Amino acid sequence: MTPLLLRQFWSLIEATQSNTLLSLDDQSLIQWLTRQLGMEFSLNHCEVDTLNHYISSRLSLIRDIADAR
Repeated sequence: MTPLLLRQFWSLIEATQSNTLLSLDDQSLIQWLTRQLGMEFSLNHCEVDTLNHYISSRLSLIRDIADAR
């Protein structure tokens, strides 16, 4: 993943309503976040897979951040 994509990903987490991040199950949250970033970036299949794995490995952190707000 590029540094720009990482920055945009965490900016998206900060900009998204907490209830959205907390209400979705794991798979739905991964898909939703990937779709949101896909609208900003032209992602190929490999980049989508990498992003999905990255999000999956950070789900607890994402939910902790959302819960703390």
